[in-house]
Amino acid sequence: MSLILVTGGVRSGKSRFAEELAEKTSESVIYVATGEAWDEEMTVRIEQHQARRPASWGCVQVGGLLSGGRLSDSLTACASHEVVLVDCLSTWVSNRLISVPEQEWRSEAITHDVLRDAQEWLSAIADAGHSQTVIAVTSEVGLGGVAMNRLGRWFADVLGDVNQLTAKQADTVYAVLSGIPWRIKG
Repeated sequence: MSLILVTGGVRSGKSRFAEELAEKTSESVIYVATGEAWDEEMTVRIEQHQARRPASWGCVQVGGLLSGGRLSDSLTACASHEVVLVDCLSTWVSNRLISVPEQEWRSEAITHDVLRDAQEWLSAIADAGHSQTVIAVTSEVGLGGVAMNRLGRWFADVLGDVNQLTAKQADTVYAVLSGIPWRIKG
């Protein structure tokens, strides 16, 4: 199984590029959607993503749960497709942290659980013996300033670690800047 990571800022064009990459790779694509419609703006954003994807693609809407919160479980549900497009890891991390009570923000145990789930997902990709391609989209939040609150700083730290783990294992990594993909690994 090969792993491609597509990173970039918000509205950088990373999702669109990942979708184009998936479409070029195979007609057998399943989209693993991690976004949840918390408000009207997010509902519109999700609808725009849905409208852009070919109707022939499968879709698993996992929100923050990813089959009980474990990212690795999503691969099992997608085994019959040649390409698995996970959009996106940053939303998955956000969903994992947003429900944590304020007194537990920056909990080492919760941070460890999220990183363990990410590592298990990466191990499942490495252990798979078939020719499936996984394309994971993520946000590169470290390019901006330091977040103004503790939850924001915790999110940036955890996502940065998840991104580093994923990029280290990925066969190919693209950074998308202002709609322009830049191959930075592989």
